[in-house]
Amino acid sequence: MSLPTVEDALAIILDAIQPLPFEMVAISEADGRWLTADVLATRDQPPFDASAMDGWAMQTADVAPGAVLTIVGESAAGRGFADSVGRGQTVRISTGAPLPSGADHVVIQEDAERQADRLFLRGSATAGHIRRQGCDFVKHDRLLAAGIRLNPWQLALAASAGAATLTCGRKPVVAILATGDELVEPGQSIGPDQIFNAGAPALAAFTARHAATPIRLASAADTDDAIIKAVTAATFDVLVTIGGASVGDHDRVKPALRSLGATIRVEGVAMRPGKPVWFATLPDCRLVLGLPGNPASALVCAELFLAPILARLQGATVESRFQTGFLTAPLAANGPRDHYLRARATPGPDGRLQVTPFPDQDSSLVTVMAAANALIRRQPHASSAEAGAAVSVLGPTL
Repeated sequence: MSLPTVEDALAIILDAIQPLPFEMVAISEADGRWLTADVLATRDQPPFDASAMDGWAMQTADVAPGAVLTIVGESAAGRGFADSVGRGQTVRISTGAPLPSGADHVVIQEDAERQADRLFLRGSATAGHIRRQGCDFVKHDRLLAAGIRLNPWQLALAASAGAATLTCGRKPVVAILATGDELVEPGQSIGPDQIFNAGAPALAAFTARHAATPIRLASAADTDDAIIKAVTAATFDVLVTIGGASVGDHDRVKPALRSLGATIRVEGVAMRPGKPVWFATLPDCRLVLGLPGNPASALVCAELFLAPILARLQGATVESRFQTGFLTAPLAANGPRDHYLRARATPGPDGRLQVTPFPDQDSSLVTVMAAANALIRRQPHASSAEAGAAVSVLGPTL
């Protein structure tokens, strides 16, 4: 049976997902969440003509070197000057303060000298320095579009429009189940034939970074009963299993899930590392993503499949995250499957993204994964590439 490509597998997965209900999120807690409703401006910003500098508000006709004006008041931020400014008059004005009625220009404070209630303009005095009403945005403008993942810059924009809460997709609950008789939790006593469970803590952190709530299930033995017991006792939107995804005698995760009525929709993908990755839906439409046991393979598959799953569940517009990078070392020709090479990506002196693949890509090497911050994608049957060649890169934000 031929295996689907990464793109085909992801299309099958995303087609099976219905976004979770939305919820209202306080703007102070919305960083990293996916927006599910547009944010519209409820008024102009700024809502009035405002001074861009500390200085003096006056009429343009009075702006001349050596002019003398009468100071009649002050316009401060949050407390404007209530009266009108006439010819020969001026008002002290602060940055961001409303431009008083009658005034149409500001002279900066360095270009004038105050003496009691008189203002003397210097020879360098020029008019200007006004932020016009609505120069940032106007009422009814769409400031933020549904489907984006919010960052602090966008939260500032929403706050400037007066939004105290934002409509976001509910955080998915992700149950993480590592299977295998050989696994021992870090910090516990370990036998000579056992290894520490590195995959589950990493996947829990990965899940949290993608605005979901991870739940660590106790590691299950390689038996159908142990796996079924762990799954049926948990409450989740997505079940992520680690290990037991292949076809060996002790790989019992898929048979156990099938006994619970799971429909396997993707059973392996033409990629490396991560060929055994699989995807299923339970009868109640909850999702299951089966990851390989090697932490590096599991995290590569999480980048390619779990991240889009969590985004789609929260109402996101799922788009490619790959960009172009340039090799610092040659690569050999690729085989028949997509190959995702762990790499280190840094900006080059010319501003272009430089990527260095690690020489040893064995999927069991956690040290290599820890040192990497990017993945280089090599297409099936890609020819050899010399240093300086352009390649497709996921990162450097891993």
